[in-house]
Amino acid sequence: MTVNVELAAQELLARRVPGTKAGCLADEQQPHSIDDALAIQQAMLAVKPATGWKCLLPPAEGQIIAAPIFADTVQRGDQVELFEDNGKARIEPEIAFILQHDLPASEQGYSEEQVHAAVGSCHMALELMQARFADDCDASFFERLADCMVNQGLFIGPEIDKQKAYAAATIDLTVSQASGEQGFAGKHPNQLPQNPLAWFINFMTKRGQSFKAGEAIITGSYAGIVEVDFDQQTTIKYDGLGEYKVTFSVKA
Repeated sequence: MTVNVELAAQELLARRVPGTKAGCLADEQQPHSIDDALAIQQAMLAVKPATGWKCLLPPAEGQIIAAPIFADTVQRGDQVELFEDNGKARIEPEIAFILQHDLPASEQGYSEEQVHAAVGSCHMALELMQARFADDCDASFFERLADCMVNQGLFIGPEIDKQKAYAAATIDLTVSQASGEQGFAGKHPNQLPQNPLAWFINFMTKRGQSFKAGEAIITGSYAGIVEVDFDQQTTIKYDGLGEYKVTFSVKA
């Protein structure tokens, strides 16, 4: 069955509201391949442009992790708005790589040296998470890929030294609130945070996707999903790299 890309995109965008826990997509909206899922993402991008991206090295045969982060969900500062998920703010501590010049679509792709030279700065960052499929919904991998893999936004924190970021295979993380402290022996899922960059840039640019200076790319959480409380000042420390304070508020 041919997927109705436009309807699928409209449905997935409509689910980006508070309290969403929806079922699987309707049969005519169901993606059946990576190409279907990425086509749905592109239809979403026609409505909501992206200034961020998430990726990992392919986790298994026939699977990829590659998705846009919409421009109106990328935040900085000391206040972060996000949809609650089961009463909590759900975040993933990551490193964001900010491009300093464009990487246009290219059939030839780019060398690792070219990709890493395009990275202008590195930042502590939080991927903001929202599970939009119901717990009892057996959504396929391709559906979840089309839906941008649980992403609801991105917070970009303070800049960190690029050389230190590129060496950060592990990070001891502390997330502190008045209601308690959580500590994590963080480990990057792809050994080093920059490892997915060249794969991702080449996979996407060879498919016709261009990247612009100023766009942010995140490459995987050091601690999986961390649940924190709203309306409390939160200190997030990357041991040896830096720390910052932020308060999470519920997005209406």
